Order: sequence, then C-alpha cells, then structure tokens
Amino acid sequence: MKLLVTGGAGFIGSNFVRRVLSDDYPNLAGAEVTVLDALTYSGNLANLAPVASSARYKFVQGDIRDRELLDGLLPGIDVVVHFAAESHVDRSVRDASVFVSTNVLGTQTLLDACLHSGVPRFIHVSTDEVYGSIESGSWKEDHILEPNSPYSASKAGSDLLVRSYFRTHGLNTSITRCSNNYGPYHFPEKVIPLFVTNLLDGKKVPLYGEGLNVRDWLHVDDHCRAIALVVTEGRAGEIYNIGGGTELTNRELTELLLSATGASWDSVEHVPDRLGHDLRYSVDHTKITAELGYQPLVPFEQGLADVVQWYRDNRAWWEPLKERAGL
Repeated sequence: MKLLVTGGAGFIGSNFVRRVLSDDYPNLAGAEVTVLDALTYSGNLANLAPVASSARYKFVQGDIRDRELLDGLLPGIDVVVHFAAESHVDRSVRDASVFVSTNVLGTQTLLDACLHSGVPRFIHVSTDEVYGSIESGSWKEDHILEPNSPYSASKAGSDLLVRSYFRTHGLNTSITRCSNNYGPYHFPEKVIPLFVTNLLDGKKVPLYGEGLNVRDWLHVDDHCRAIALVVTEGRAGEIYNIGGGTELTNRELTELLLSATGASWDSVEHVPDRLGHDLRYSVDHTKITAELGYQPLVPFEQGLADVVQWYRDNRAWWEPLKERAGL
C-alpha cells in the first residue's frame, strides 16, 4: 500500500508516519509513505528523524495548493491521509486569511487532484471544534456544524467539501473528528507543551479567564491508531468521532501540570478570555468503537506524566522552536 500523508511533519501527522513505518498498525504493515509538507512554522523535519532512514519513506516539501505538484505525486497512491492544516485558534483570530486559504482552498485543490489521478481512498482529519460548544452530553457525528472561531469555520468548510466530493463524484472519503490531542513533538504554542515548557523554565503560564473551559483529552497515539483503522476499515462517506474520554477544565489541567512540574499557583497568570472561546467540547465515539473496535488505551495520568518527562528530556527539540516563535 502506498500512502501520501499531507502535513506529515506536524505533530499528529508525524506521529502517524512514525507509527506506520514502525509497523505498529497490522493493517498497514509494509506500507510506503510519502510525506508532503510545506514546512511552515509548525512543520519540523526533526519530528520525522526517527524514520528518515526507512527505505519506505519519502519526503517532499510542497504546498497542498500546488496543483502541478499534486498531479505529479498522486498517480499510484492508494490512500491520501490529509492532516495538513493551519490549526491554532489564537492565530486564526488575529488573521483568518491563511486558514481559509490552506484549510478550504488547499483541501479543495487536493480533492480535485485526487479525483483527476484516480486515488482510491481519501481520509480527511478534522476536529471536534467544527461542532461548536455543547453545554451537556456529547456530540454524535450527525450533529449540525456550528463553528465559532475562524479556524473551526475553515475546518467545517473543508469537511463539507470532502462530503461533497463523495456525494457528487463518488470519491471514497472518510472524515475523522478528534478531541484535543496531546503527546510528544507537540509544537509549543499549544496549551500543554506551552505550559510544561514554561513551567520547566520557571516562567508564568497564561490561563484564559477563570479556566472553566472544558476539553476532552486524547493521546496522539490513540488518535493515530484510530485513523489507521479508518484507512482500511472505515466506510465510504462516513464520519468518525475520535475521543479520549478524559474531560477536564483548563483549571484542572493546569493543576495537574503544576503538580507534574513542581510549580505552584504563583506561576499562573490569568489573562483575558479568548474571543469566541467555546466553553465545552465532548465527542461521542460510540460509532467508531462499534464499527471498528476503537478504544482509547493510554490512561491520561500516565500519558501526561510521559509527556512532561519527554519535554524534560528533549530541550534540544523545543527550545529552538520557542525562540524562533517568540514564545
């Protein structure tokens, strides 16, 4: 099997690539992987260093909006796994244009190119944020889309394009919608790596408002294992929620991170809440469990402890990133 993984040098995409090339997924054993990544600020070839010597790995630096490049890469590909996206909500609040261009136009260009090249299977990796905010209960896959940030609106737009290419053109697509990921190699602008690295350096951490926003946390290994199942077992035209099953307020998460790093609440700085900040996300992953046998396997406490230790042990990875990004 030949895979094209877009955004494969990013946090989640690189985890998927490393796992595939390590043959961690029996259904994808022996697969060849071509990574397409533009290497913008959050794409990092160091994330792929553990598998860079694999004979089954190829890296191409390029943009999913480059149709000529895609037309040269896609013939012979069996599955496209589409991770590439601008994903940081705060950046989308400041400037939505690149989010619309990459997430909407980029996905449309990729879909067109797949259709033209006869790619048999297309997996679109999306987010629970397209659903908006939910006061109680959990979203099922048929819930209406009510995105509240420019980022989530751009992802909802890309989801609808993927659906349309299945309905209109018969392209064999599946969409996955995950909850908040955490794990190693996570770019340090996101809450867990930002807080951990700041606390390790004795710096303050910014907590939005009173910290009452609730998120469901999913280890990146569990997320990528679910995506691997969808690649070969997911049904055409279907959407699959992928959840971790650990809901925490941001305040509760902060308390755990303070404890893990030996810091106190004196390190917490309350900052004005984000514009349009969704109060609570919660996905129901009953469908992927029933159809594909997915269950989250990484206990959150152990996963979080492992992540904190990873950042302790890998300053050479994150310190240059924070310096370049001014974090």
